[in-house]
Amino acid sequence: MAELQKGKPTLQKPPGYKDPNVPVQRQPRAPPRKVVLPPSFHQKKKRRSFRHICCCSFCILMLILVVVFSVSFAVFYLWFDPKLPVFHLQSFSFRHFNVTVKTDGTYLNVATLTRIEVRNPNGKLTYHYGGSDVEVSAGQDKGIELGSTHVAGFSQAKNNMTSLKIETKNNQVVEDAVGPRLMSRYKNKDIVVNVEIRTTVGVEWKGWRIRPLRVNIVCGGVTLRTLNRDMPKCTINLLKWINIHG
Repeated sequence: MAELQKGKPTLQKPPGYKDPNVPVQRQPRAPPRKVVLPPSFHQKKKRRSFRHICCCSFCILMLILVVVFSVSFAVFYLWFDPKLPVFHLQSFSFRHFNVTVKTDGTYLNVATLTRIEVRNPNGKLTYHYGGSDVEVSAGQDKGIELGSTHVAGFSQAKNNMTSLKIETKNNQVVEDAVGPRLMSRYKNKDIVVNVEIRTTVGVEWKGWRIRPLRVNIVCGGVTLRTLNRDMPKCTINLLKWINIHG
């Protein structure tokens, strides 16, 4: 009987069988792996954030400046009601006008007297004019120079009118056909005269001055006959891009 038991085959355990009497040994779990990002990733993020902050700050600053400027301009305009100066070609005359034909050419000897009326229509602002360069010419295309001069600067109080006296003279050679034509137009008072003034204009209020601006004043473009009947207005070219008729 013992021999039968000894020769009895041992039963095999099924796959995955766990003996409940054997303690289960748990393997230690590895700590979670921390994902390490490349340094370049953080730098780009910080750089983008810095640019975004700078852009937003700049936009806010510009918005504030625009609002402040708009409010200041509105207050200035409502309070002072500023008006540009008004220029008129008051009179124009020739002291002498001679055309002489010589063997070496035709000469134009001329002297002019111009008066420009300047008005300050403002009741609170004073205008300050710098030294002015004046050029006088004849013809529609300003082709014939009649002389140039320099006029000293001056100040103009509120609600004031000033008359500028401008004298020029010139002696130049002209084309043989131009001389007689100019003389004929001069006698018939059909000659077209032009006066151009280049100066600077500043504004003052109770001791506070605004930086002067360069302006060009163009007067004339009319004949002597018209000047005897009317006092034409002048055009103010402000900052070389704004044309204002006085």
